Amino acid sequence: MKELFKKIWLFIKVSTWLKYTVVAVFAVVFIGFVDENSVWSHFRNEQTISDLEEEIEKYEAEHKQNQQRIRELDKDPKAIEKIARERYFMKADDEDIFILSDDLEKEEDEKEENHNTTTQHEATE
Repeated sequence: MKELFKKIWLFIKVSTWLKYTVVAVFAVVFIGFVDENSVWSHFRNEQTISDLEEEIEKYEAEHKQNQQRIRELDKDPKAIEKIARERYFMKADDEDIFILSDDLEKEEDEKEENHNTTTQHEATE
């Protein structure tokens, strides 16, 4: 094996065009894949930039929509009242609020499923 490397090295040393070819191939591989500023890194950075630009567009659209909503709330006090009633359950003094929820039904269904699973597990043992 050592002799093979010596022969290859001697052939490279003697042949002028092969020296330049080996150096050129090494440079292309190094610049293309290994270096910090390689073509591969450049490709990844371009991909990241395009992803971030899409995200910027999304947030700009969201910002525009929020600005429109703020203008709407500034113009219409009933819109503020509507949000306060829906989100924060605020009410006028002469009103009562009833919150209808089906959470109890879900809890009962989960308890029943857990009971059935436990019963089936005990039966298989």
